[in-house]
This record gives sequence, C-alpha cells and structure tokens, in this order.
Amino acid sequence: MGRKIIVSLILFFTLMTPNIVSQNTYKLTDSSQISLLTVTPSDEEVYTLFGHTAIRVKDESLSLDLVFNYGLFNYNSPNFIYRFIKGETDYQVGASPYDYFIIEYRLRGVGVYEQLLDLTTSDKQQIWNALIENIKPENKEYRYNFLYDNCATRVRDIIANNINETIEYDKSEKQQSYRDLIHECTILNPWTQFGIDIIIGSGADKVITKSQKDFLPRYLSNDFKNAVLTDENREKHKLVANSNFILEPTDNIAKTLYDYYSHSESVYDNKISRITPPLLVGIALLIVVSLISYYSYQKDRIALGKIVDTLLFFLSGLAGCIICFLWFISVHPCVDANWNLVWLNPLQTLAAFLFFVKPLQKYSYYYHFINFAIVSLFLLAWSLIPQQLEIAFIPYILTLIVRSGMNILQYKKYSRAHQALN
Repeated sequence: MGRKIIVSLILFFTLMTPNIVSQNTYKLTDSSQISLLTVTPSDEEVYTLFGHTAIRVKDESLSLDLVFNYGLFNYNSPNFIYRFIKGETDYQVGASPYDYFIIEYRLRGVGVYEQLLDLTTSDKQQIWNALIENIKPENKEYRYNFLYDNCATRVRDIIANNINETIEYDKSEKQQSYRDLIHECTILNPWTQFGIDIIIGSGADKVITKSQKDFLPRYLSNDFKNAVLTDENREKHKLVANSNFILEPTDNIAKTLYDYYSHSESVYDNKISRITPPLLVGIALLIVVSLISYYSYQKDRIALGKIVDTLLFFLSGLAGCIICFLWFISVHPCVDANWNLVWLNPLQTLAAFLFFVKPLQKYSYYYHFINFAIVSLFLLAWSLIPQQLEIAFIPYILTLIVRSGMNILQYKKYSRAHQALN
C-alpha cells in the first residue's frame, strides 16, 4: 500500500511540474547536460515488457534536473477502457524532478540506463525549448500508437528535429518484422506472446526499416550508442559521450529480462524451451476432447458432445469477435488482414447456441461440414499462408476439426439409425 501512495505522489508531481516549468524561461549554461534514459523491462504489466524511454535535462548552475516522460496517460478520462481497446488512447508528456523519477523505478526493481549526449549548448537549448513547448497544456497530449508514435519515437524525434547536426545511424542488415521484435520482448512470457500472435495480422510480418525498430526503447538506445553526428563542416563525432547504469535492476524477474535482452539470441537458444505452456495446454485439450468425442460417439452420449461444442465454439467465436473488432473497428496498427479469423470464426458464437435446437440439427450438420472443410484446408495450407502462425495454434485448430468431424459422423450415424427404423 505504501508503494502505491508513493507512486501516486510521484504522478501528482509529474503532472504539476509542467505547469511550474512552462512559466519559467531557462537559458541553459555550457555545463548543462541532456541524456537519454532507457528503463529496462519488467513483467509488472504487459506494457512494461517493452521497457521505457525518457529525456533528462540537467543544469547544476540553474539547480535544474528534470525528466521528460512521454508515457503518461489518464485512467480517469471518459471512456478510457473502450478508447484504449479501440486504439484511441491519448497519452501525455510530463516533467518530473529526476529524484522522483528514480524513486518510482527503484520501487519497481528495474534498471535505468543513461546515455549522455554530446551536444552543443545551442542544441541543448533548442531541445529544451521544444520540450517546454510540448508540456504546455494545449500541446501535452498526443494520440499514442504502440508501433509508430510512442514514448521512444517521440524522444528520438524531439532530439533529431532540434539539433543543428545530422544524426547518422549504424546500418543494420538484419531483416526483422514487428512480430519478430515483439517476440523478442515476450519470449519469456509465452501466454502474452500467444495472445498477441492471435490478434496481430499479416501486416506485422513485413520487414521493417531500422528507424521503425526504434519503437522499442532498447533498439533506440542501441541506435544512439553507435550513432554519429555530422555538423555543417562535415566533422563527425559520437552522439553519446558516455553511458552507465544510474539504477541497476534488483527485481529477480527484471534482472532475468535484462540479462536476456543484453545477450545475443544464440546464448539463450538452448535455455528457452520451445515446448511452451500454451502448446502443452493445447495438446492436453486436444487429448481430452478427442477422448470425450470418442466416448460420446460410441455410447451415444450426444448431450455430452453438445456441451463440449457449446463451450469450445463459443470461446472460439468470442476470440473471433475480438479479432473482428480490432480489424474493422479499432485503429491499432497491424491488426488487420488477420488469417486467424479462418479458424476463430465469430459465427461460431451463434452456432454454439444452435447445437441444442433439434429442428436445426440438419443445419448444424452443414455448419460442421463447412467448418471441417475450411479449417482443415487452413491447416493443410499452413506454410502457404502469408502470416507467421504460432505452432501452439495447431492443437487448438485440431480440436475444432475433431469436434466438427465427430459431429458429421454422429449425424450420419443418427440418420442411418432413423432410416433403419422407418
């Protein structure tokens, strides 16, 4: 409870500081410093898996030490949950005293990595002026976009757009997609990765540019580490003068996440199991449903099979409704053109309630026949589908195929018995 109170106080001062700072005009001295702060990931919330970025402005001569944070949002804003799901979340930039910023992350047990930028006094003043302009009440809000416009890209752009030099980034030949980068951040959280892979579509599998990778704080930090500034006289020097951890991660999970992200993937290839919990649960579900299906078919326990169908197809259809909402209504990036809609069909939600209606048994047979054919073709064409699909999906897909197939057999068995009686 004490931690929540402290964090709330920190947030209060973060929201109040811009009103105080924006009313004062500071002329930075030659000893002023501007640095990039990168917060290491944690698993406290889903969004903390990706880390965080902020800008620190320090000038001891002016007793000035502030951190500008583009990752603030108001839970109490009207229709926050709906707007968040739809992708219409408005984030804010705020400024807080450096000490308050560090206290918050020390309480969370995560690390903060500082990269001091080698800029001229003129550059620093221009960045400072831009930050002050940003935190004015009429400018502080912006439409947040996880992949295209977030805390990291905002910091990158405000630095790049307010210096007199040109930033040259180290070239990267590694071809990656948004899904690849998301997987890097969620590989130690398989259920999170499983859920994200369900809701993002084929657009997330396109190869992205180096600058597009900067939506992840650690990629931005690495870009700055190797970046070079070129001035008007074509003279070059490193963008980052020096760097160090001003706060080491202390939480065990946070340390594990940082350790993983700090090493090449090959170091962990043999340590991370590819047999993930979603895959194991899917296999278990497939086995249980197959056994129930066989038993209900052999013993003519049709009601038992229908109970399984209702639960299974309702949940599958519900997942399909979420995919449809994200695809056709939300403005989230890379959630359209989602091939998972083939096996997670929203119509399954309606079909689940029709399985118990006797007059509609014939139509139920047609539904299962079509579903069996389409989902089976989807599985057979797995390698041809222009979307990276997770292996853990396969047992869940097979479970739907088993139930539709068994319903077809059950209907034919029932029809033969009915004809024999007549």
